[in-house]
This record gives sequence, structure tokens and C-alpha cells, in this order.
Amino acid sequence: MEETIIETTAPAIVSEAEIVMEAVSNGEVNRDVLKGFSDALIAYLPTVVTAIIIYIIGKIISKILIRIIDKAMGRSRIDETAQGFLKSLLSIIFTAFVIVITLSTLGIPMTSIITTIGAAGVAVALALQNSLSNVAGGFLILMTKPFSKGDYISTNGTEGTVEDISILSTKLLTIDNKVIFIPNSMVSGSTLINFSKEEKRRVDLIFNIAYDQDMNEAMKVIRGVIAEHKLILTEEAPFVRVSALSASSVDITVRVWSKTSDYWTVYFDLIEQVKSAFDQNGIEIPYSKLDVNIKEK
Repeated sequence: MEETIIETTAPAIVSEAEIVMEAVSNGEVNRDVLKGFSDALIAYLPTVVTAIIIYIIGKIISKILIRIIDKAMGRSRIDETAQGFLKSLLSIIFTAFVIVITLSTLGIPMTSIITTIGAAGVAVALALQNSLSNVAGGFLILMTKPFSKGDYISTNGTEGTVEDISILSTKLLTIDNKVIFIPNSMVSGSTLINFSKEEKRRVDLIFNIAYDQDMNEAMKVIRGVIAEHKLILTEEAPFVRVSALSASSVDITVRVWSKTSDYWTVYFDLIEQVKSAFDQNGIEIPYSKLDVNIKEK
């Protein structure tokens, strides 16, 4: 049986460079050695130019493909949060593909490229374990979809509106206009609160009145304020009850429902309007005060 042996040789420029290096180390550099290297370099220049052109064209095509994919995802039902992650991932894949083609054009054997990529992949994986866990965390976020772009979330002691999810991190915009980047591994591996997931939220408040005030009258006033507020949902009955007898006040708990987008408007409106209604009806809200009695001798 005959064996077929495929020999893979490096470009002539590499061989000539090795000859020059050996000559330099031996102190035997002469005109013939330098001429051989210069001839190989000149002969190799067209290949280098071709590789550069291929790389540039490849990058241009990659950007065009990314734009086409971006528009296609914009018209599809893919979540906006996932779109940014997928674009980043595809951009890396396309760039790696272009680099492999460029190296192959330069005459570097494909087997060597694959071996180098494999060895580099292992080294990078060991050196960037945390980064790889962030990539895995990004995939978990995309699969489980605990939040979407535009949702207001709280995680790892930080809260804000989700702006984007990249391969390594999730970008949040706080209410005071600060940008926070949280590693995806921390987002996917910790407790997360999504304030925007549901269409409606419950507003919880506690109002205090003095012990000498009529609690039934106070609750009647609160119910009147709730009934007049247009943003409070009427399909859910409001809860207004005495919830505690504190050291210096009677506590009245109020629970009403609103659309998630109206939560803070309802929250602050009720505080302001109930205070005004209490003042109009002569209902006292207790506060700390100090009585000083002076005895005359």
C-alpha cells in the first residue's frame, strides 16, 4: 500500500529569515545571504498586499453583514436586549473568520492556524475565566429573559434602567443619569428585582394621626382622596385600615394599585394630597415636641 505524504512548507520568506538569523548568530552575514533575503521579501510582497486587501474587504463585508442582521433583528420579534448581545458575538465571529482567511492567504498552513488557535484558546480560557463566566452569564440572561431593554431593575445593590447587554456586562442608567456596568455573571447569579415586568404595581403608604383624632374620619378623608385620583386603578379595591397603635400615633395603612409607569406619580400625589386633606379637615398629624414646665419657688 502506498502512503501519500503531504508536505507543508512555510513561505520562502520564513526560510530566508531563518538563514539570516543563523548567519547573524554565527557572524557569517554576507552579500549573498542578504540578497537571498531581499529577493524573497520582494517576491513575498504581492502576497502581503493581497492579504491586506482581503482583510480590509473582509472587515467591510463583516460590517455590512452586521448592519443587515441588525436591520433584520429590528424587524423581527427578537428582544432588543438580545440584539446587542448577538451583534457583539457575531462581530467577534466574523473578525476571527477574516483573520483566519488572511493568515491562510499569507501562506501559513491551515493546520498550524487551527493548532495555534486551539492552544491560544486554552491559554485565554485559563487567563480569562471571569470573562468567560460573564459570557456564559450573558447567554443565561438571554435564555431566561429576566428583564428587557428599558426595564427598571435592582441587583447587587444597584438599580437603574437597562440600556444594553453586551457580551461581558449589562449597562444600567440610574435615575441621576449615571451609567453603571455590571458583569453578566453577577447579574445572572444574584437576586434581581424587575420593577417593570408587570403592567401594574401596588403603592403602599402609612399615614399617622394623633390619638385624640377620629380615625374613622381620617380614613374617610383618605378614601375621598383615592376616589378622586384618576391614575389609581378602580378594578382593584383600595385598602385603608388602621394597622398599628404606635407610641405616639395611630397608623393607617393605605394600599392602592396603579400602572407601573404611574407608580411614582401616584405615590407622591397621595402623600401631598392626603396631607392637604388632613389640614382642611383639621386632622392632626403627630410630631415630636418638647413641653417645658417652669416651677416658681
